Amino acid sequence: MDGEQLICEWGRICAKVVSYSGVDTAQVNAFFSRLQPQAMSEGFLMLTADNEFIRNWVETHYVGLVKQALVDLNGIEYAVLIEVDPSQSNPAGNMAAMPQMASAPADADPSEEGASANQAPQTARAECEPPVQSGSGAAASLNPAVMSALEAARERAMRSAAAQMSAERVETVAVPAPVEQTAPSAVVEKPRRSSAFTFENYVIGDSNRVAYSMAVSVAENPGGTRMNPLFIYGQSGLGKTHLIRAIENYIEANMPHLECVYVDAASFVNQYIDAGAEHDRNKQSYRNFQNKYEQADVMLLDDVQQLQGKKQTLDLFFQIMNNRIEKGYQVILSADRAPSNIDMDQRYISRFNSGGTFDIQPPEVETKLSIIRNFMRDYEDMNPESTASLSDEVQNYIAENSSSNIRELKSAVTKVLASIEAFENDVIGIADVRRLLEDHFSGGAMKKTTIEDIQKACEEYYRVSHADLVGPKRQRDISYARKMCMYLSREMLDIPFAQVGLAFGDRDHATVMYAVNDVESRFTKERAVQEEVETIKKIIRNI
Repeated sequence: MDGEQLICEWGRICAKVVSYSGVDTAQVNAFFSRLQPQAMSEGFLMLTADNEFIRNWVETHYVGLVKQALVDLNGIEYAVLIEVDPSQSNPAGNMAAMPQMASAPADADPSEEGASANQAPQTARAECEPPVQSGSGAAASLNPAVMSALEAARERAMRSAAAQMSAERVETVAVPAPVEQTAPSAVVEKPRRSSAFTFENYVIGDSNRVAYSMAVSVAENPGGTRMNPLFIYGQSGLGKTHLIRAIENYIEANMPHLECVYVDAASFVNQYIDAGAEHDRNKQSYRNFQNKYEQADVMLLDDVQQLQGKKQTLDLFFQIMNNRIEKGYQVILSADRAPSNIDMDQRYISRFNSGGTFDIQPPEVETKLSIIRNFMRDYEDMNPESTASLSDEVQNYIAENSSSNIRELKSAVTKVLASIEAFENDVIGIADVRRLLEDHFSGGAMKKTTIEDIQKACEEYYRVSHADLVGPKRQRDISYARKMCMYLSREMLDIPFAQVGLAFGDRDHATVMYAVNDVESRFTKERAVQEEVETIKKIIRNI
């Protein structure tokens, strides 16, 4: 099979994978763009990934779907081999070589493309034949996605040469680290760049690995991937700002000819208000404000959810964002919730979801330990004369009992180290740490939460009265709020079902168990329910 046929066949496999029900098209696009087909014969397909992480992720999560697609398309089972080839680390080239993969309808029939095993091999081979050059309409039988793939194959040599020239100016590595910085041309006065936010010092765990990998891809090739806009979301304190500022730092350090503009949504709103106040004196104030962002090669907006309810500002930002994306410039956004949970018109949400959307989950204990140890190393570097240290036991205690907020975690370590320094002790015990941090965290085991706190938070969130929450009413909205409240009571307080039932109108053990199991089942499947739980927990912490 020649190169063009191989690219064509790989494109059909990719399209088949995203046609399956439940497949996250944006995630498939992001990962499959980092794969290249190398060889294919009857019963065998070889791919290469540009790094170990991409290979491992695809093997774990998608190789089964690739094999299923091959069976559906060709009627026989295939062995799929994925090797690592760091030399292909060129997201732009990979993206271009992979045909556009549209989302399939939710009710799409996975077997639609290959009606039978007997027909599939002939269909696959027929569709992947190179076009016969016999007139202006010779290639008309090929679908646009395949034509795009074939064109990409023809231009690969040109891209390779361009990439080689670019590599002489910028060294691309799997985990980019800032090099000597060159001051970018001044387009907009912007916050001083902080070298504290880099990819190199970002602690990676299972909770943030995908978002990190996609951020690196965009930083290496801004505007050149399908992840435009790149939308990263997760609750406060999980490292979203670190990640998008790391993109900014990497681009400014390695591509000084590109202009990056970072702004948080609150500042964007204030700048728009200031432009309005100045309009009587300067009729160009709105235009000047807009130009600041429309002249940027990379625009980064933090906490986009703060534009809720700011219709005029949101409309202007939407106009700027569309302008940047349509012209091939990169837009990067962050929020504390998924686009679908932001209170905005559907057109904004659809645009936010049109590129790559990735979430950051609360860190697991292992990631918290890595953060603590990294922070300790930084502390020792900045305070070389200090003898303060934390035993493994103390580090584990802090990691296991802290909230998910990374800023609070670092603040807790600082507080413990400061106490050691103040009392001139070299070490500190668990009992002392427990007393010291008892009221420090906004959540976690160190804060005493009551069932009344949980009920109050649920009443506030779901807008139901206390009487309805604990009473006999069975309307759907009240019943759902009651179930969620029972689930949180059980999950956060770890008390018996019967004790939970007493606080809800003396309901029996079985009723509470059913409610808890129902919410647990939804929680494992539905991202919206997970976000509801996190939002209510945040309310509880603030009570």
